[in-house]
Amino acid sequence: MSAAEETIRPKEISETKSKPILDRAVEFLSSVRFGVVLLCVLVALSMIGMLIIQQNVQGFDSYYASLTPAEKTVFGALGFFDIYHSWYYNFLLLVLSLNIVLASIDRFPGAWSFVSKPKLDASRKWLLGQKQSAVVEVTETKNEEVIAESVAQAFKKNGFSTKISEKRGNLFVYGESGKWNRLGAYIVHVFLLILFLGHFIALQTGFDADVRLTPDSNPSQQEQAQAPKVTDQIQLIQFNLDKQERYNVQLPFTITCTEIEQKLIDRNGSIEINNTLDWRTQIKIDDPEYGSTVADVSLNKPFEYRGYRFFQASAITIGSASEMTLDVIPQTEGAQPLTVNIKRNGETNLPDGTKIKHEMFLPDFSMQGNQLTTRSADFNNPVAVLSVTPPNGQTERVFAFANKLPDNAPINAPKAGYRWRMASFEKSPIAHVLSIKYDPFDAAFIAWYIGGFGLIGALAFVFFVSHRRVWALIDGEKNEIVLGGNTNRNQFGFEDKFNKIVSALDPNFVPQTEE
Repeated sequence: MSAAEETIRPKEISETKSKPILDRAVEFLSSVRFGVVLLCVLVALSMIGMLIIQQNVQGFDSYYASLTPAEKTVFGALGFFDIYHSWYYNFLLLVLSLNIVLASIDRFPGAWSFVSKPKLDASRKWLLGQKQSAVVEVTETKNEEVIAESVAQAFKKNGFSTKISEKRGNLFVYGESGKWNRLGAYIVHVFLLILFLGHFIALQTGFDADVRLTPDSNPSQQEQAQAPKVTDQIQLIQFNLDKQERYNVQLPFTITCTEIEQKLIDRNGSIEINNTLDWRTQIKIDDPEYGSTVADVSLNKPFEYRGYRFFQASAITIGSASEMTLDVIPQTEGAQPLTVNIKRNGETNLPDGTKIKHEMFLPDFSMQGNQLTTRSADFNNPVAVLSVTPPNGQTERVFAFANKLPDNAPINAPKAGYRWRMASFEKSPIAHVLSIKYDPFDAAFIAWYIGGFGLIGALAFVFFVSHRRVWALIDGEKNEIVLGGNTNRNQFGFEDKFNKIVSALDPNFVPQTEE
């Protein structure tokens, strides 16, 4: 081939070299589409976690028993019973966080330029090419600086900050509002990452446990409720599908249950959940390091102490009473009957010095040999068992029944000089179950309160605030003001603002309406 032919023949275009694998991987990881897909997958998995009862939720045992063998096998193999602790859920959370970070790094410089280096000038052609544009003729002979100042005033009256500049012999007026909205997406990213990080740390470092507590100091009642009055341990729950295991974890303090109460919808009804407005548990914490603390825990009022959050979970619905009213009838002729109030585990005195101490409450009295017990959890035959000590006398056990018994019944015989009857009582369960969440780093608080509420605020800022920009070119030769503007959101609202600016500069301006 001759040199001339080589010169005349077009050079072959070399194939574009493909990008390195690492660059392509980073580009893929930082893409918005990939992030949206990951977010949708996480939302779908979270919905599965809401629809399928999780292993650490009360009632899982009965739910698991109701499933078919195939459902048990498939859901168990896929980890649907503990989805928020599954490896793939945490992995997707990690990858989505990485996507957010990379996407922010890749796109932040461009967004920052809108804030740090605004476009102060524009050509006539560019301005007239904007969605909102207009040309205003200057009828009066005015200096260009005076015209620019008038335009700036019109901008300011409509909520724009202004700046007058000169370039290539032309005067420009630039106005903008809501410029920080350009960074709104990155504020959303920050709060999303706080939400994800707090959630992850809370799952890794915290745990859920429960503790059963009864205010009753009677050992037989505590055994019946399977709940202590004082404890320095909580029961951590570990699930393995249909097998639920509990093991005790030592606390750095001691919990004492001083009282429990239940607000009922119908005071004459049962103490079951469907008749309950609220549960309240009063506890006393004795801490060798920080001293004693008394707190109330109710349904809408959790209590936090040293990273432990106490929530009201449920109740052991064996009937009991938090306060009793007794009718005490003296056997001395001519003496007047007495009415006495006594609290659970409480004491009181009669006018003659007789001491009354509450021992226990039985909702459905029964005796098995010499042992007091209850036939059922319902208030079928309620009785208050009391220890009564007359002045200079021996202590006697007294049974004050709510149901009226025959006077000649041996168990209703007068004791300590009085006949006893329980006139009324405040219904209460025998024990409460408190759910305890341990979060040493307050990660859940950071996630849900800072991350969650911050995310809501950031989204509101992104969608309800817009970045509006407007330019004016002062053309002295043609006696014209060329206006143009744009916004990233709320086009109709910006159009109204733009028309107000033009009307302020040209009283004869009539906005065009789309048919």
